[in-house]
Amino acid sequence: MSKQNTDTDVAFISALAELLNKNDLTELSVKREYGEDDSLEVRVVKQATVVTVAAAPAPVVHHAAPAAAAPAAAAPAAPEDPAQHPGAVTSPMVGTVYLAAEPGASPFVTVGAQVSEGQTVLIIEAMKTMNHIPAPRAGTVKRILVEDGHPVEYGAPLMIIE
Repeated sequence: MSKQNTDTDVAFISALAELLNKNDLTELSVKREYGEDDSLEVRVVKQATVVTVAAAPAPVVHHAAPAAAAPAAAAPAAPEDPAQHPGAVTSPMVGTVYLAAEPGASPFVTVGAQVSEGQTVLIIEAMKTMNHIPAPRAGTVKRILVEDGHPVEYGAPLMIIE
């Protein structure tokens, strides 16, 4: 892609983002052909604010004394924000997350897996470049907060390693 195309592409992408907001769309994909070996594919995604609502568990009959049930009722007072967790691994970029090296392959890590510092835990594709995301510390994978093939934003929590 030439320098001239780059400048017009930036304006084009900005116009797509405006169009996305103006028409209340959540995603827009466009492919622009410049010639036989020159094209631009753009996918603009509006990341919705995700509000996690914990569903109340099914009623359980306890045969313990009422005093024993009181602490359990107080526990779900404040939902945990995974981004604020000290073991959160956050996204260093905007892109599409992949939990395995290729479709059908086993994932890099699973919940409960032991990881070492620097070990690849997932891949984020950005502008057709596969970026290996390393574990920032050694520990155990406690939670995986993203789904394979879904978009992620900069700073979004990807997983919890303790």
